[in-house]
Amino acid sequence: MNDETRAASFTDAQPDQGSFLRDALAGLGAMPKTLPSKYFYDARGSELFDRICELPEYYVTQAEMVLLDEFSGQAAALIGDGASIIEYGTGSSEKIGILLAALDRPADFVAVDISPSVLRGVAETMANNFPDLAVHAVCADFTQPITLPVMSGTGRRVVFFPGSTLGNFDHEQAVRFLANSARLVGPGGGMLIGIDIKKDEAILNAAYDDAQGVTAAFNLNLLARLNRECGAAFDLDAFAHRAFYNVGPGRVEMHLVSLQTQTVSLGGQTITFAEGETIHTENSYKYLVPEFQDLARRAGCEPVRAWTGAEHLFSLHYLSVAS
Repeated sequence: MNDETRAASFTDAQPDQGSFLRDALAGLGAMPKTLPSKYFYDARGSELFDRICELPEYYVTQAEMVLLDEFSGQAAALIGDGASIIEYGTGSSEKIGILLAALDRPADFVAVDISPSVLRGVAETMANNFPDLAVHAVCADFTQPITLPVMSGTGRRVVFFPGSTLGNFDHEQAVRFLANSARLVGPGGGMLIGIDIKKDEAILNAAYDDAQGVTAAFNLNLLARLNRECGAAFDLDAFAHRAFYNVGPGRVEMHLVSLQTQTVSLGGQTITFAEGETIHTENSYKYLVPEFQDLARRAGCEPVRAWTGAEHLFSLHYLSVAS
């Protein structure tokens, strides 16, 4: 290894400051009302999500970590040596650390996240832990097309997208996202994606409505963020967190419920809420393994391997892009 740690390069492609307000006004002006889940992850939201990942009810993180511990060597063999890894939604360095440690001489790591504070921390950790790795940080909205920095690797480009974050997209959005990712890694590239599996309704409901109320605070932070950044005056005590598994579409839904008739000023507009009216803040789609593989094929990707482990709580998928 090199005696000196390489510093991470940083590319700032954050959405402009007005995008949050514009998206909020569009969503809250619709029927039913919505707010985009991508805005959960400011510094406070990221901190709360880290706490969610440690909750006993939230099986997702632990189940995925178990799969990575057990099968990262098999995934690394499929990826090959000298690879360039692009991680979307970089949150914790633990998962990507397991993958990078299993790979044979990875050349580049590109961390992509909308939160600059989270991004800088993970990039610094990876640069310190893997001194021979070229580390790049791209602060951007990964739901939109991104431009990759110049990379030195001659091996395969692979998108790493853990945490079942792809489940936040509806089926058509997920197909478009996978197709865009396929274009990003190019012919011969790959993707390693974590996907939550359909399971008992009670397990799913508990995972998104924990007894300590951390997920409720995470959801309500969207309104607190509108207050902080956009000059709104939401009364957080006048809204309540609601999460439930909707069997028909196969997704957990998160909502904020107005506990009374009320009006809120936002960006010079008045938003009216009826008692019991909700703001739909997140979907988290769950897939059986064959269902997700069918979705991947629609995006032009070929499912190569799926791992579920003994408990079948979660799945990891390796997809290839045709050369």
